[in-house]
Amino acid sequence: MVRALQGLHAKYSAAAPFSLEKVRTPVTARIPALPLVSIVIGGLLTSACAPKAGELTLEGITAIRTACPAVAIPAATGDVTLFNPPTSQDASAIDVTATMTEVRSTCVDVGENVETTVTFEVRGLRNDVQAARDVTLPYFITVVQGGTAVVSKRIGRVALHFDAGQQRASVAGEATASVVRAAATLSPEVRKSLTRKRKAGQEDAAVDPLSRPDIRQAVQRATFEALVGFQLTDEQLKYNATR
Repeated sequence: MVRALQGLHAKYSAAAPFSLEKVRTPVTARIPALPLVSIVIGGLLTSACAPKAGELTLEGITAIRTACPAVAIPAATGDVTLFNPPTSQDASAIDVTATMTEVRSTCVDVGENVETTVTFEVRGLRNDVQAARDVTLPYFITVVQGGTAVVSKRIGRVALHFDAGQQRASVAGEATASVVRAAATLSPEVRKSLTRKRKAGQEDAAVDPLSRPDIRQAVQRATFEALVGFQLTDEQLKYNATR
């Protein structure tokens, strides 16, 4: 498992995704009504504006998709541990630990690009509290298309400030991600297939349109994720995977 995570981390730093540890983030979206698509799973189509996302109706379960990317923390990248000395990983050598939490996103779904701002909080804990200290931690934000293709990656940094005698510190962080609207928009043909009205008794009335490989692949290509986490070394990733 460790080797697998290290391989993923190495590829991901260049261009490949982690498995996802889903973060159910509150999303504030400024979204025009037109791009919304109502997809009905295992039933008949309902009005594109009547049901809420995930609502169970007489016609089936509806799911509303937009061009806004889902936000998540990749597995094993939401925590970081610093050691003193750095060459040791004994519990007695733990110097500083930090956790990324309170991840939230705001999506502006207008214009040629879909802009997502991701905010988060980093909470740190240190062992030696005698002197004031600043600890800088790198983090990344990556846009992934279709679950496999890395579109972009940016590195940022947050600085934790510990006052003398203070064991805990926290700092707010922010990152932005941009997705080309055209890439996140389903073609008219795919939209028509997903939203086509079906009547009870028809042969394909209860057939999920996403069961068709071409439709499923088209939806996957138009699906993006914004992933945020600590930029870890191989040793830090290994520690997270085995502790």
